[in-house]
Amino acid sequence: MNTMNTVNTMTYNELRARQQKEISAMPLGFAFGKDQFDGMMHKWGLDPVQDRDKIRSIGYGGYVQNKDAEHFHATLGRHRAEMDAAIAADTTGEGFIHDMFRYELSNHEYIYTLDAEETLDALGYTREDVEDDPRLKHGFEKAAEEVLAAAYAAA
Repeated sequence: MNTMNTVNTMTYNELRARQQKEISAMPLGFAFGKDQFDGMMHKWGLDPVQDRDKIRSIGYGGYVQNKDAEHFHATLGRHRAEMDAAIAADTTGEGFIHDMFRYELSNHEYIYTLDAEETLDALGYTREDVEDDPRLKHGFEKAAEEVLAAAYAAA
C-alpha cells in the first residue's frame, strides 16, 4: 500500500486514526508485572522463563516478538515519514499543521493549563522549533486561538 501519495490529502485526525489502526493490529504485548508478563508470553505460545530471548522490549511496558520486530520498526519509520511528508506539504500552516496543533492542544488540556509543553513534547517539537518555522508558528498560533475561543464560547 503506497500511503505516501494519499497522505497529503488526509487531515491530521485521519492520518493518526489510520496509523493507530495499523499499530493496534500488530502483535504487540504489554505487561506491567510478572503475572501480566507471564500471561502475554503464554498467549504467544512462549515460556516466560526459557523464551525471553524471543522477545524485545519496545519501551513503556510493551513487547514485540523478535520475528515481528523488523516489521514493527519499519511501520514506525513509515509512520514518521508520512507525518513528515504531510507537514512538509502544508506550505502555509493552515492545513495539516493547524489540524495537528488543534487536536494535540485539545488532547493535552491546553485550555486548562495554558501550557503547550506537553503538546510540543508529544509532537517532538520545542518552542524554538515552532518559533523558527513560520508554518509551524502560524499553525500553532491559529490553533491555540481557536481552542481557547471554543472553550470560552462553551463556558
